Amino acid sequence: MIFEQLNPHACRTYLIGDEKSREAVLVDPVLEHVGDYVKTLGQRRLTLTHVIDTHTHADHISGGAALKDEVSCQYVMHQKAPARCVTFHVTDGFECRLGNIPVKVMATPGHTKDSIALVFEDRILTGDVLFLDDAGAGRTDLPGGDPGEHWDSMQRMLGLPDHLIVYPAHEYRNRRPSSLKDQKLHNPNLHPRSRKAYIDYLEGLKLGPADWMKDVLKANYACARDPKAAWIPVDVPACEVKGTMAVGANDQLVAGMPVEEVKRELETRTRLFVLDVRDPHELKEELGHITGATNIPVTKLAHRLAELEPYRDREIITVCKSGGRAHTAAQILMQAGFPKVHVMTGGMTGWKQAGFPTGA
Repeated sequence: MIFEQLNPHACRTYLIGDEKSREAVLVDPVLEHVGDYVKTLGQRRLTLTHVIDTHTHADHISGGAALKDEVSCQYVMHQKAPARCVTFHVTDGFECRLGNIPVKVMATPGHTKDSIALVFEDRILTGDVLFLDDAGAGRTDLPGGDPGEHWDSMQRMLGLPDHLIVYPAHEYRNRRPSSLKDQKLHNPNLHPRSRKAYIDYLEGLKLGPADWMKDVLKANYACARDPKAAWIPVDVPACEVKGTMAVGANDQLVAGMPVEEVKRELETRTRLFVLDVRDPHELKEELGHITGATNIPVTKLAHRLAELEPYRDREIITVCKSGGRAHTAAQILMQAGFPKVHVMTGGMTGWKQAGFPTGA
């Protein structure tokens, strides 16, 4: 077997080939690297017969559609995958061979409805259903995610042979692939729990928001061929549980302030400090921003707290699109000892719906 991980970053794309037949598949390709993949295949004198996505990705645009067009290979996903450009749908238990290499498909819903794992004789490509060690597993708070279904998938993982080496679709901190036996010992998502306890565990984590990921999902539903079809931040462990939360967030309760009250306070007081924690490009889009707001993205807030020290004694209102990121930001500030922090409930969506003015 030819087996190699091709990408230089956290998204993992696996090249799997048969040395005798020179047939190959790519698993979870990333659109921006399609040219590199084609070049590598040519250099190795390999024929790409199939490209497989283990699920509909939310953190990067798949290269599946582009590779299908460029080299006329089959594009494979689970039967519940919404992308219309998929040419071959698989179901749980589907078995096939890559040259002389046997592989079996295992449905693993929970992270998404269309998640699959690829089980070989000595390894398993888990997609996002299972990561390595303390990374746990893919989040279940995105469209199609379901904590209960994820528990079901974990039980299936627990029933697989211990010797299988786990290769996930993401690795954000340079952990090394290891056996499923090791994962059963060290991965928190594989710890023994009842279904209810597992659901309570995941729901109790208060996962971080990621509005931009929904745009990436839409791009993959539409089989995008343009790497710029959706804006994607760099170096964010987006598919991990709490991966889009800034370091330092905790579970403190944060008081909310309705948009109407925020407007009144801004009109009558001068010491109210508005902190917009969206990404900079969002301030210029349809929802606009509150005039005079300071912008620090939530993903950078924990590392830029010094900039807010002059405002420590003022009442700080955190703002985002709908409230999720603002809540995370408020928790970071509270943990850092800022005494007067509120979230603007409803975010800029609520502000605009109320007809309040925004900055250009």
